[in-house]
Amino acid sequence: MRLGVLDVGSNTVHLLVVDAHHGGPPLPQSSQKAVLRLMRYLEPSGAISAQGVATIVGSVAAAATQARDAGVEELLAFATSAIREAANGPDVLAEVEASTGVRLRVLTGQEEAATTYLAIRRWYGWSAGRLLVLDIGGGSLEIATGDTDVPDVAVSLPLGAGRSTIQFLLDDPPTADQLADLRRHARDVLAEAAEPFAALPRPAHVVGSSKTIRSLARLAGSTADGIGARDRSVLTRQALDDWTPRLARIPADARPALPGITADRAFQVVAGAVVLSEAMRAFGVEELDVSPWALREGLILEYLDALR
Repeated sequence: MRLGVLDVGSNTVHLLVVDAHHGGPPLPQSSQKAVLRLMRYLEPSGAISAQGVATIVGSVAAAATQARDAGVEELLAFATSAIREAANGPDVLAEVEASTGVRLRVLTGQEEAATTYLAIRRWYGWSAGRLLVLDIGGGSLEIATGDTDVPDVAVSLPLGAGRSTIQFLLDDPPTADQLADLRRHARDVLAEAAEPFAALPRPAHVVGSSKTIRSLARLAGSTADGIGARDRSVLTRQALDDWTPRLARIPADARPALPGITADRAFQVVAGAVVLSEAMRAFGVEELDVSPWALREGLILEYLDALR
């Protein structure tokens, strides 16, 4: 079966086309994305501006055409925190459906965390033991832990890389005071969020996912022998903290010259590094593995499980 996953996130509209069947991994066939950066379209009221709505509609329409051209049999279309939290979110969803025919499923923060956790559980398998999963999107940070397909705890926090950039890192490059303010804010939010996890057993493996974490791992991480023929991508907190001040001194438009930093994430990668560092600190994590699977793959797996 050819499936399409359309992810309308805070930063991009991303269409992933895969061939999938139950019992096997989804095999990617194509991937297209359009840069969105919805945070720049937020009005003081918390609503997405008319220009922002038009940009979403145009991007979804283009992705729907690409999906049809690719022979997609089922399109799994969803939206995350930016539309979920927008004051006019229901109106935006109605406009997208009326203009494009695409009905977006709005995931709750807990669904985001649990679905990402499922993807990572399946990627690493049962032998990985208890997992702690950290996923940084544009609008939110998801954290989940467990030792089965269903996490024991799954939470979503307003610490996304794009949101944190817009709220705290107002200059380019950011000032030392702005970085310190973001770090304090992230530390306070994470201290409270970590409480439900404290009574659970410590994880056997800590895993990070999302484009921001993969970019930081390309920049500051390393590879080691992984399961089978797969390389294991590892990011340590020490290496992350060594790189973050240097990364913060570089203007956003110059960051894509660095390994792993792409133009669509360059403006928010510093905030992502600060949030990830504080998340690792809050949970006592010195290093994490970097998963190639995340939310989109989790939605595919859920769909196939439901078919079974």
